[in-house]
Amino acid sequence: MQPKIISTLKAYSKDQFFKDLTAGLIVAIIALPLSIALAISSGVTPEKGLYTAIIAGFFVSLLGGSRVQIGGPTGAFMVIVYGIVAEFGVAGLTIATIMAGIIMVLMGFLKLGAVIKYIPHPITTGFTSGIALVIFSSQIKDFLGLKIGEVPAAFIEKWAVYLKGIGTFDPMTLAVGGLALGIILLWPKVNRKIPGALIALIVTSALVKILNLDIATIGSKFGEISSALPKLTVPEFDLVYIQMLLPAAFTIAILGSIESLLSAVVSDGMIGGKHRSNMELVGQGVANIMSGLFGGIPATGAIARTVANVKNGGRTPVAGIVHSIALLLILVVFMPLAKMIPLTALAAILIVVAYNMSEWREFKSLLKSPKSDVLVLLITFFLTVLVDLVVAIEVGMVLAAFLFMKRMSEATQVNIEDFDASEEKDGVPVEVHRFDSVDLIKVYEINGPFFFGAADKFISALGELGEKTDILVIRMRHVPIMDATALHGFKRMIEICQRQKTKLIISGIQDQPYKVLEKAGLIDVIGEDHFFTSAVEAVDYANKSVKAHKSGIDSRVL
Repeated sequence: MQPKIISTLKAYSKDQFFKDLTAGLIVAIIALPLSIALAISSGVTPEKGLYTAIIAGFFVSLLGGSRVQIGGPTGAFMVIVYGIVAEFGVAGLTIATIMAGIIMVLMGFLKLGAVIKYIPHPITTGFTSGIALVIFSSQIKDFLGLKIGEVPAAFIEKWAVYLKGIGTFDPMTLAVGGLALGIILLWPKVNRKIPGALIALIVTSALVKILNLDIATIGSKFGEISSALPKLTVPEFDLVYIQMLLPAAFTIAILGSIESLLSAVVSDGMIGGKHRSNMELVGQGVANIMSGLFGGIPATGAIARTVANVKNGGRTPVAGIVHSIALLLILVVFMPLAKMIPLTALAAILIVVAYNMSEWREFKSLLKSPKSDVLVLLITFFLTVLVDLVVAIEVGMVLAAFLFMKRMSEATQVNIEDFDASEEKDGVPVEVHRFDSVDLIKVYEINGPFFFGAADKFISALGELGEKTDILVIRMRHVPIMDATALHGFKRMIEICQRQKTKLIISGIQDQPYKVLEKAGLIDVIGEDHFFTSAVEAVDYANKSVKAHKSGIDSRVL
């Protein structure tokens, strides 16, 4: 594995550097308000959002497997980060972030990058839409300026408090928040280079300062904002803490892996490139480890910022590094000014983020999918909103796995045939002759993967094997794989055949099932001469065996 920056710099030009420089600066401007807003809504101080964008963004670009990926805090992590901070404090969040990074690095070295893409779409849509709703719900108090004290973390209780305290909303706070929301939505019609979120923060902050409006700001909530550089701090790893935080760390790792690889795929389509998924996981893992060590929060590939990077000419990881350096300078020079930012303006930014995350059109279209997919979608969505993101992903994955197994078992058929059929040999149809004595011969054909989901069908079908059956033919031409449970079914079949003195013939077996039987020593038990490449050969052998049996000849000589 090799970081993408090494291959991209081999033919690096001055012209491309200026394009990367421009793209990096623009992305830094986009990342600034988002990083601050996501940090505050995650339950940590504003500068931690910038620490994350600076440190994690740098290492994602330096060690990642994508040419244009921009790393940093994202809305997907807000819910889980808030929960960790509420239960374990910032120290617990640091440990969980570092653990998640280690898990992602291991996933990369174990080459699991390609496996992540097999997570079912209803699950990713379900928890993404659920996170969007939770983010939106968390911004209502600040957006309306409700005077209701602490808001419960649970979704239903939160909205109950909102409804009870709706009469305490502040018209001026709502007006400023509405102004910020309007600027964010309408500014792209004026200028697409400079993000509307930044303009909204500047305008509303100036308005609050000039008019001396009495509404909540970052300064009124957090006091003076530190512009100090992030410092390396190694937390104390307690075994009990680690065990308690492990589920959350796995969720952060899986969620970060999914989002980063999805972002990489999207950007590949825009630039005609191809990312290195395993290297990307390693880069993301190191980025999270370093983010935790330097006081940041979990990070991943940010799709919106990555797309902005591509659209503004970024084509190498240099753009991402420039973005981190620019944010570092902003932190040192302008961070004290952040105390003037109204919380309602940050809430407006995150309301827009939530809407963009919601994928409501995709959610709506998935409701027309098969019932099993709809079930996975809705369960994942409601568990994310009403219970916990960790539980939602765990239950969604388990449920999807069981439904997949059910579908696969339904797709695999075990049929009893009279063998009045035809085969193709080298693409040419070949008639298969009927057996001379169909009353003494039974034919079973297995169609599809032969694994534990389908093994029960096979064992049940064996119950129809009569004592008068002289020969049992198993056609396996459409069986690409078999597993240990199917192997157990084979052993049961062999025992039945031996007990009833029925000769077993295997037709058209493929390489993987053959090797499974061979490794288990069943090839010798069945007899290598009882394996045939085609049904035609199996028919001829079976007919000869029946004739020999009727004539009193020992069929083993055939």
